[in-house]
Amino acid sequence: MKLTRRDLFKASAALAGSSMLDLNTLPTPIPSQYAWQEAELGVVFHYDLHVFDDKHYSQPYNRVNPSDITKFNPTELDTDQWVRTAKEMGARFAILTASHETGFRLWKSDANPYSLSSVEWSGGERDILAEFHASCLKYGLLPGVYVGIRWNSQLGIYDFKTTSRSTITQAEYNRMVEAEVEEICTRYGDWFEIWFDGGAYGPELGGPDVLSIVEKHQPNILFYHNHDRADARWGGSESGTVPYPCWATFPFPVTGAGESARREISANNFALLKSGVPDGDYYVPAMSDAPLRSKGGHEWFWDKGDDHLVADPNHLIDIYFRSVGHNSTLIMGLTPDDRGLMPDADVKRCREWGAAIERAFSKPLGSASSWGNTAAVEFGSQKEISLVVLQEEILAGERVRQHTVEVRSGGRWHKVADGSCIGHKRIIRLDGVVGDAVRLNILECRGIPRIRTLAAYGPA
Repeated sequence: MKLTRRDLFKASAALAGSSMLDLNTLPTPIPSQYAWQEAELGVVFHYDLHVFDDKHYSQPYNRVNPSDITKFNPTELDTDQWVRTAKEMGARFAILTASHETGFRLWKSDANPYSLSSVEWSGGERDILAEFHASCLKYGLLPGVYVGIRWNSQLGIYDFKTTSRSTITQAEYNRMVEAEVEEICTRYGDWFEIWFDGGAYGPELGGPDVLSIVEKHQPNILFYHNHDRADARWGGSESGTVPYPCWATFPFPVTGAGESARREISANNFALLKSGVPDGDYYVPAMSDAPLRSKGGHEWFWDKGDDHLVADPNHLIDIYFRSVGHNSTLIMGLTPDDRGLMPDADVKRCREWGAAIERAFSKPLGSASSWGNTAAVEFGSQKEISLVVLQEEILAGERVRQHTVEVRSGGRWHKVADGSCIGHKRIIRLDGVVGDAVRLNILECRGIPRIRTLAAYGPA
């Protein structure tokens, strides 16, 4: 996963052969974007003080009402159990909300006493961020960190700014945040992704300079996001899905754009974020996100008595196919409880979901790759086909603009699907299709098609 820009440039040049024109005209991923798309499925663990207040989480309430630090007491907290659950789900990376809207920090901060440095729990000696990072390495997941600086109810910060409730000046808040980000970036080792909740205002907007700190200490990180840099984009909803097609390229910078661009982004229920554009100048792949507890609700944080909100297995597998299978990286929200453990119902569902994903791809019929306008896989006999997986070599950019998929039966080819975007991955679900071969036809393309994968799978 740790590829340098030089490594990826060499790989891209090898893929392009003598056709360097393609590389000069198509946007391509930087190493962190490439690794992030390769990871495909991750989780974000939401944890904060209000897990312990016996009230249902309310975003408007918790953004302005401070939480009591003395209530923090997860008597069985075990980040190994959290990360094992994510691994059993099939996740390849995991993110922890090191800070959220209350302003409480889940690490032993020297810059901010409203943190694990000041709790009675474990004598103020434990650092959950450190334990989480170690658990990720132990179980082979890439560690990420989520930092909330836009709201801080304890300090009266609202939408990045100090208010009449604040006990700190804007300059003092900015310096504190910069020191906190320095702690995160220098104390724990490498991070796969850093996610600033709601973005991060920089100095040009009166906020802290977090970007320079992250780039200095974590040069290989996936940065999401501030006014100057966004390596990924939100997929336009919290449903865990994006529509098809979903292109990784965008017509202008997702952040730092002018007022007209911001209006265009928010128009039609964020349609542009959901779809991207095929010939955009900026490579900004889409993230799909949703909480696991989304059945008749939308619960990012654990609340007592809400096990019934855990999504159904069929809904979760559908989310997978309509996110990862639509060229998007999926991040699912998991919710440790007041014990400091993933709840039993959530653990069970994550295992079931991981098993369902594994089962869906358990009967490969064959695969191929190709440089050119066609790729085909022959099975040797008639087989039922349930899934077809397509992948471009995105190191050379998203090149395919129109394609069809055909299955051969009785000596004749029959079209079973068509489409535009392939990108990192397109998964096509078929029902009752039988044949002895599958073929991909590229009808329209920018440059020479680089088909990394054409694969077919039978029903489990």
